[in-house]
Amino acid sequence: MKTPFATLKSRAVILTADDVDTDQIIPARFLKGTKKTGLGEHLFADWRTRPGFPLLQPSAAGAQILVTGTNFGCGSSREHAPWALVDFGFRAVIARSFADIFKENATKNGLLPVALPEAACVRIELALEQNPGLELTVDLAAGRVSLPDNSWVAFAIDPFAKHCLASGLDELGYILSFADRINAYEQR
Repeated sequence: MKTPFATLKSRAVILTADDVDTDQIIPARFLKGTKKTGLGEHLFADWRTRPGFPLLQPSAAGAQILVTGTNFGCGSSREHAPWALVDFGFRAVIARSFADIFKENATKNGLLPVALPEAACVRIELALEQNPGLELTVDLAAGRVSLPDNSWVAFAIDPFAKHCLASGLDELGYILSFADRINAYEQR
């Protein structure tokens, strides 16, 4: 059971990049295990050496929302990418678009991928550039994100993924939530 996702109000950090592939999110050399923990320390390992890397800035401390560009999570289908993001402390990623497999892996692992229109992303990015560490609110139940001017923009999410995130379940946990009914059926 993961932590249920309801409304997340958190600092946001911006990673201005498009086509961020899973090998950049968590380089292959750190994929020696199948545990979901410990990967956060290697998140964006090859980019962390760059001066001024956003996740190393003081304003990024404790941020649970990552704001990034187009086609986030492209590349391989490694589930380790959302594991690393969650282990680092992120609960939501806001982008213009996501790679389909990454999006599916994210929701299955307690990470909410929020695809927003270009105009909304630009407004968020400009606000974060002017005020690093700005807080945003992501409301899963309402399917919306607060923008810095206190307006809201809606986002779409698969209803099953929404239910599982809100309940703190993965697919197996969802099935196991019906154990009593399954056992009763088997008994009949």
